[in-house]
Amino acid sequence: MIIECLDGGVVRLAEPNDFRSFKLVLHAGARPETQSWNGITLLDDRDALVSIDLIPTLDGRPDDASWEQAYAAMVAKAREHGWIDTDKNAIRAHIERPA
Repeated sequence: MIIECLDGGVVRLAEPNDFRSFKLVLHAGARPETQSWNGITLLDDRDALVSIDLIPTLDGRPDDASWEQAYAAMVAKAREHGWIDTDKNAIRAHIERPA
């Protein structure tokens, strides 16, 4: 699952059925210092926190119950591995910047 951040504050979901991979992709033109993405907190150049509640609201999300169940299972696994910030109710994501 990929959270894509684009110029103009656009955030969308790509590869929504890949529950084994989770990352935040900052595309060219998406400058974190000049934009604010509601529900996304950049921790440093490599890691971010993405609100658990944000992901199901993003464009690109399948609209079916099986996706909801699989997403809940992914969040539960992330919690087991310590990848959830309970204070912010967010999942830790690796940041990538495509060339």
